[in-house]
Amino acid sequence: MELGLFSVSLAVSDLQVSRSFYEKLGFSVAGGDAEHGYLILKNGTTVIGIFQGMFDKNILTFNPGLTLEGETMDSFTDVRELQATLRERGIEFTAEADESSTGAAHFTLEDPDGNPILVDQFS
Repeated sequence: MELGLFSVSLAVSDLQVSRSFYEKLGFSVAGGDAEHGYLILKNGTTVIGIFQGMFDKNILTFNPGLTLEGETMDSFTDVRELQATLRERGIEFTAEADESSTGAAHFTLEDPDGNPILVDQFS
């Protein structure tokens, strides 16, 4: 089962202070919108998102159908299919994608230690 591009979404208290810190580590802005409180940063094949005021905890994030360059793949496993497979495996969700919908959707779950996991499909 391919979950897609992996990144860590960090809940930060000050977007600009965090941006400056991660730039010192060699990250550069690859997307996002600072005026809306978030930036996507890359360093080689490592991707992190920094989010101010959007959520309380750091989140493990998977993006089905998204390449490292941020482009949509021609072929990938739809988020609703991933959700159905995980449900069959006994996974419980904290939020579910509408299985009757198409296109962009997401679901969330937590690992056994309460770490949030987001599977977020953009198209």
